[in-house]
Amino acid sequence: MIDHPTRDVGFGVYVHWPFCASKCPYCDFNSHVRHSPVDQERFVAAFRREIAHTAARIPGRTVTSIFFGGGTPSLMRPQTVGAILDAIGGAWAVDPGAEVTLEANPTSVEAERFRGYRDAGINRVSLGVQALNDPDLRRLGRMHSVAEALAAVKVAASIFERYSFDLIYARPGQTPEAWAAELREAIGHAVEHLSLYQLTIEPGTWFERLFAAGKIAVPDEDTARALYDVTQEVCEAHGLPAYEISNHARPGAESRHNLLYWRYGEYAGIGPGAHGRLVTGNARIATATEKHPETWAERVERDGHGVVEEEILTADAEGDEFLLMGLRLKEGIDPRRYEAFTGRSLDERRVRNLEEEGLVRREGDRLRVTREGFPVLNAVIAELAA
Repeated sequence: MIDHPTRDVGFGVYVHWPFCASKCPYCDFNSHVRHSPVDQERFVAAFRREIAHTAARIPGRTVTSIFFGGGTPSLMRPQTVGAILDAIGGAWAVDPGAEVTLEANPTSVEAERFRGYRDAGINRVSLGVQALNDPDLRRLGRMHSVAEALAAVKVAASIFERYSFDLIYARPGQTPEAWAAELREAIGHAVEHLSLYQLTIEPGTWFERLFAAGKIAVPDEDTARALYDVTQEVCEAHGLPAYEISNHARPGAESRHNLLYWRYGEYAGIGPGAHGRLVTGNARIATATEKHPETWAERVERDGHGVVEEEILTADAEGDEFLLMGLRLKEGIDPRRYEAFTGRSLDERRVRNLEEEGLVRREGDRLRVTREGFPVLNAVIAELAA
């Protein structure tokens, strides 16, 4: 097998289920609402074909993690999930300890499916809770209440050994004090992992229209920074330090699939609008599939796959992606791997300048972004990649 600088990170499979019961006003993901039942048998057949096509391109891999994202994967029947996992297991070897995650909405209807997902092979769920007060849930367009969400978390805890949930902060009108209280409540239910995302106004969303019309306001820069600082302080004090800029976990409970992305491993993207990074021959190839679900299915039925974009990454592009992903992690990067991708070292003068500004630090063979550097991470990466 051709090696590459991050082969030891593992190999993952991302499966995109693009359907949602409703479109959240802040969401810019590839998600689609259908007012008639989705033909799950048709999509299972298409997933099988695209998995087989991808495996023919990159045979001999051992899958270390699988992630069902969306959309809303918890709208899938458990037998649909099982059929896709069977197809993955038939295409590649699957590590006996592989992490298999499914994103779920915490409504009572979907919580009832959890036992079926576990029986199908899911061993970790990630719940889209998003807020722990009902008025904000309504403003975020969520279809569940706080009571339903916490009931779903309790069900997940009784069925799965590992689970996580997401919250969105920097919501309109949110104060650092209110967020700290909400976060402490969340940690009481979270056990091992939380994903905490600052609300951003994304192009093409309903929130962008409302923001442009002056109908919603997000916290100003100083308040957003205070909310970020509160997030770090409360989570650290309760044993869930950040291991990535938006993800917090007890040591050993980090999301292995997401670590594979951030450590710049290889992964296959399966399903409508899925992205992948495949290593074949001496090249890393960026892939993207057709976004529209039914069009994707038609392409797969015709061609065996739904890939519509494919780019062989240059050495510089690989180096840039390696920095972009790896510096999000608290563990940082090994600069020797950057050199292995690009054939050159990081600019020592730029690294030293960032050190003097207190934005990065070197520890042994690692280069890490500091607490002060994370709020300006994009600028740090741009400076190093220049």
